[in-house]
Amino acid sequence: MGTLAVSSPASAQEIQLTGPLAGAPSVHRLRNYREGRFELALGPGFTLLDEYQRTIFVAGRLQYNIFDWLGVGVFGGFGAANISTDLTDKINSTATRNSRTAVNLPSNGDYADQTGKLKWMAAPQVTFSPFRGKLALFQKLFVDTDLYLHAGAAFVGVEERGDCGVGKCTQATNPNAFATNTRTAIAPTFGLGLTLYATNFVSINVEYRAFPFSWNRGGFDTRGAGPDASFPDNQINSEDRTFKFNQMVFVAAGFYLPTSPKVSD
Repeated sequence: MGTLAVSSPASAQEIQLTGPLAGAPSVHRLRNYREGRFELALGPGFTLLDEYQRTIFVAGRLQYNIFDWLGVGVFGGFGAANISTDLTDKINSTATRNSRTAVNLPSNGDYADQTGKLKWMAAPQVTFSPFRGKLALFQKLFVDTDLYLHAGAAFVGVEERGDCGVGKCTQATNPNAFATNTRTAIAPTFGLGLTLYATNFVSINVEYRAFPFSWNRGGFDTRGAGPDASFPDNQINSEDRTFKFNQMVFVAAGFYLPTSPKVSD
């Protein structure tokens, strides 16, 4: 005697939520810290991985947040201080100064004077905030946070050694051979940041920013002749600018208007 077993087709069962949670949103009383608010963030910025000069910026960001996840604004600042690196100090104190190095080093004077420096920056940008949550300090203090991405175009004031033609780049032939000029460099800018909301209208921001472009940071004649213009040509011009992945960190206190965020149902 035998039995015949026939399997029935599998089907998904929809679970109907009943009771007081039926139709309720996933989050109640959510504070939308960004949506519909202006933000002003102020603080210092510090450049990273500099060969010759570190720059300390006095910087700020003004932004309007269209939604809690999307904002538009501008970041800007000016170079309040330029600090010579150890490499710059060593070049100034130990590098040989003779006819062979006359194009690249002044026979007298401070080498740091010819190095490239960042003077100011203005960057219109878009901010996208896809992640938010809470940070716990010692499992007792909980702070609302969000992680944001930003991207835009940077206009950067650059001071670098001025152009000089062949035979005019030494102090023996030109007293202004090592003078610097300023120009405006245009570059993409992008990065990410973390916001900690200390109160409903005050936050703490830590932001990373990259703004890559080419410039003559050492004030040297390094390019312009030979195959691919990769050899010195005894003059200073745009050929001597090399690519640099410029970076900085911005630490700021943020202030919001209106002072109270929107709260969901």
